[in-house]
Amino acid sequence: MTFKTADLCDDFSDNLQIVTPMFQSFGGNAHFSGAIQTVKIFEDNVFVREMLSEKVDGDVLVVDGGGSLRCALLGDMLAEMGYKNGWSGVVVYGCIRDSFDINAMPIGVRAIQTNPLKSIKKGWGDKNIPVTFASATFNPGEYLYADEDGIILSKTAII
Repeated sequence: MTFKTADLCDDFSDNLQIVTPMFQSFGGNAHFSGAIQTVKIFEDNVFVREMLSEKVDGDVLVVDGGGSLRCALLGDMLAEMGYKNGWSGVVVYGCIRDSFDINAMPIGVRAIQTNPLKSIKKGWGDKNIPVTFASATFNPGEYLYADEDGIILSKTAII
């Protein structure tokens, strides 16, 4: 299914949240969309691994990493696990690593930046709670649409 976030904004702007344009695009899929699932963590990607290991049907994992630029929360192994388990994309409010390899994978990824350092592994955080960053609140079960023009959120599926 194809869409343009600009067209969706033209048609549904009163019912959308527009995410502040601060994310770089990675992964082989510039366009992705799906139901939102979330993790809220800080410099610890254990819950990212747990979520991406679950089989889904085109969901998007939103990772609230607190905006930390000190380590990566997603790398090539987790991105590969994600697309193999049916995730359409991952939005990381933080950093990723292995961007060259991720760019060759059939998954959409948005992140603030890259950092080659891996995260800690303590298992701290929360899963599937509302998270707020980039002037938007990402609610589990609502919908995210991303393309070259940006990221938008909708309470209901609009395509």
